[in-house]
Amino acid sequence: MVSTDEPIRVPQGLAGRRWLFPSALVYELDPDARTSGRRPRRTARDWVVDFSCFLLAVVVGLAAAHSLPDEPGLSRPLAVLDQMLGGLACAAVWLRRRCPVGLAVALLPVGLLSITSGGAAMVALFTLAVHRPFRYVAWLGGVYLALVPLLYWLRPYPHLSYAAVVVFTALLTVSIIGWGMFVRSQRMLMLSLRDRAHRAETEARLRAEQAQRLAREAIAREMHDVLAHRLTLLSVHAGALEFRPDAPREEIVRAAGVIRESAHEALQDLREIIGVLRANESDDAEGGRPQPTLAAVDALVAESREAGMKVTLLDHRVADPTAVPASVGRTAYRIAQEGLTNARKHAPGTEVTVRLTGASGDGLTLTVTNPAPPSEVPPVPGSGQGLIGLTERAILTGGRLEHGTTADGGFEVRAWLPWGES
Repeated sequence: MVSTDEPIRVPQGLAGRRWLFPSALVYELDPDARTSGRRPRRTARDWVVDFSCFLLAVVVGLAAAHSLPDEPGLSRPLAVLDQMLGGLACAAVWLRRRCPVGLAVALLPVGLLSITSGGAAMVALFTLAVHRPFRYVAWLGGVYLALVPLLYWLRPYPHLSYAAVVVFTALLTVSIIGWGMFVRSQRMLMLSLRDRAHRAETEARLRAEQAQRLAREAIAREMHDVLAHRLTLLSVHAGALEFRPDAPREEIVRAAGVIRESAHEALQDLREIIGVLRANESDDAEGGRPQPTLAAVDALVAESREAGMKVTLLDHRVADPTAVPASVGRTAYRIAQEGLTNARKHAPGTEVTVRLTGASGDGLTLTVTNPAPPSEVPPVPGSGQGLIGLTERAILTGGRLEHGTTADGGFEVRAWLPWGES
């Protein structure tokens, strides 16, 4: 709400229309200017308003000066002093943006000596109400109103009665202060709307960043859960071909067929993942293959056996796997898939046991256990990431997942998933 010779950068929303706005408002809307502490120049609108205020103060002062000869008991030196003070007060109006409080305070004693400074005093009160908080307006406005009866008692107005001129001046003062406070409230409303829009943009950006992060996590989780199983099968059979180049032709053909089929399945799974992600991770992506459910666990075990693993499916006591909710069944399938993949990587050649029990209302319990490997197995890079993702999956469905070594040195993955009564 002040003026200096330093220009500021105009916000993008005001570009091309800067002259339409007060410099004080432009200053508040420009965060760079507020950070640097620089104060804006007057805009074209400011010059028009300031000149109008100066002209108004001069017109009111001339009107008051015209009534000075009719004022009883006023000597010529006092009349000259009155007009000189009034002229100085009108000139001081040009400082109203720089120091509104100081101008209003300075014109308080001047108003008692100079009737012609009344217009400048009204402009100072209006400026104070526009540019400063209410506490300043309340104190100085109250002092002005309190001095009105004293002023016209000392300097009676020749053309109106004492009561009429006091009431008129008091109402005019209150109206000018109210007008200034209204202008200030409109500006504060504009600034609050700007801040609200800025917060909304910030929140939208944060939501977009969070959505991108969740999408990346979903991609990583799905890639690991789906492709790790297929690629492990490829690695096992490719390793068999590498270390047994003299194997019978039937075994080589069979291994090559498994490799081809696993590669084809991996590509299909990759297309499925992309389709699901494009469909905002909906349960059934249009045009894609169905998502795995609990009923597909048997096929998963059979596929692992065909790849040469020793897998035993015990306690498969789920009477109707199709009755399990899709999200719960899909999570159970991914847990079983990850458990078999980990056993194949970290304990090759061991017999893996899968237990699956549950009923509606009791929940679904899935356990994948493998004994310790017969010999030391080299560490696999990136181990443990799949279990972290599966733990998050289980928690999101309202269940839990635990994993760790067993008493005989093996490894066990145990999950419980909710299955509410239908």
